[in-house]
Amino acid sequence: MLHASNPQKISRILSFSTADVLEYKAAPEAFIYPVSRRVLVATAVFALIVPSTIADTFPVSGPVVSGKKARLYSGQAAAPKKAPAAVKRAIWAANRLCSKPYRYGGGHRAFDDGGYDCSGTVSYALGAAGLINSPMSSTEFRKYGRRGRGKWITIYARKGHTFAVIAGLRLDTTPYDNYTGRWAPRWQITDRPPRGFVARHPVGL
Repeated sequence: MLHASNPQKISRILSFSTADVLEYKAAPEAFIYPVSRRVLVATAVFALIVPSTIADTFPVSGPVVSGKKARLYSGQAAAPKKAPAAVKRAIWAANRLCSKPYRYGGGHRAFDDGGYDCSGTVSYALGAAGLINSPMSSTEFRKYGRRGRGKWITIYARKGHTFAVIAGLRLDTTPYDNYTGRWAPRWQITDRPPRGFVARHPVGL
């Protein structure tokens, strides 16, 4: 039985040296299980509350494709299998917006909205990826993350407009290639010249 009067014994049991592994295994159940129960309870509470909240706002799964580039199929993007989880979630979230209408100021007060403008669209994708905590404006995106293009995600921002290129696909609300088209959150397969825009990217991506 372990006593508080023997701190050296407890210290040896909690250490991770090879010599003490057998001693740790031989520790009484009264010493091991109270810690395990607290961990299990905390994990269960977290699993019930946090993931359900995230799932209500952002999708956690979607189509994938081999390689390192996203591909477009009937307006929906398939995330590359080799992309980091954050990139995949950003793509799957953006797919959800392709059925939403354009609305000036949409997606600014909260990620979940009935319509989205340019920065609201980009905010939703980055929020799903866990890269921002709240929606951002075009002006704020001009100082977001790190300067320059990213490996997986690049944000192009200027006063009044923002779009993103994620795994090779452009996420935009304005039909740059055809200005007579419909304004709405959607994927574009054509490039948009970055002239006048500031290029930024999430740290590490």
